[in-house]
Amino acid sequence: MNEKILIVEDEESMARFIELELVHEGYRADKTGDGRSALEMAAGSDYDLILLDIMLPGINGIEVLRRLQHTQAPPVILLTARDAVMDKVAGLDAGAVDYITKPFAIEELLARIRVALKLHSRMQAAAAPAPSATENRTGSGPSVPAVSEEGEYYWGELHLSEKKHQVTYGSEEILLTNREFLMLRTLLANQDIVLTRDTLLEKVCGYDYVGETNVVDVYIRFLRSKIDEVYHVKMIQTVRGVGYVIKSE
Repeated sequence: MNEKILIVEDEESMARFIELELVHEGYRADKTGDGRSALEMAAGSDYDLILLDIMLPGINGIEVLRRLQHTQAPPVILLTARDAVMDKVAGLDAGAVDYITKPFAIEELLARIRVALKLHSRMQAAAAPAPSATENRTGSGPSVPAVSEEGEYYWGELHLSEKKHQVTYGSEEILLTNREFLMLRTLLANQDIVLTRDTLLEKVCGYDYVGETNVVDVYIRFLRSKIDEVYHVKMIQTVRGVGYVIKSE
């Protein structure tokens, strides 16, 4: 274990405590107490994960998170004293992979870090494209092959690029959170295969996810609101009692 973690926490005693625990567990750790320096440090170093407090001086944690989504950002776990549902939703929708409320047990934080790192590792080591990947993708509509090269997925005018961490429909970019991106990538990589909610939960949130199981339906709803409803298509289909599928034809 030699992963590098950035701690963004303005309470010095808390930041120091987390730093000592991470180092004890074998991680490398840096820390800062404000949003602006957090963005500068994240841009200038190759971190594997960021622990980010919401209530920060200058630029708050949610704004830091939103700005990070325009970069090749590592996974972010939010640390905050807030426990309102809307705060959690705002943080997750802005791109956080997890959310933990203060005060917390360090064992729980360490467990969530392990899950987030596993999830990020799976994203980095995406499955190889299917044998049909090299077929011609000219034309339009959902019959276009799913993949033309590793990490590049297509459905009609929709294109998802893992390398750029970008989704476009025609010439328009679609802004997705990390979990929305991973959910869509998983469905596109398995076109014509019905994926159960449990399978999607495992792929998107990891084996050790401890949150609500309906999170899959929530993120499917988010994707439909940003793609299906905006572009008047029926890309993501529900298979009642089973799960979801994107059909290539």
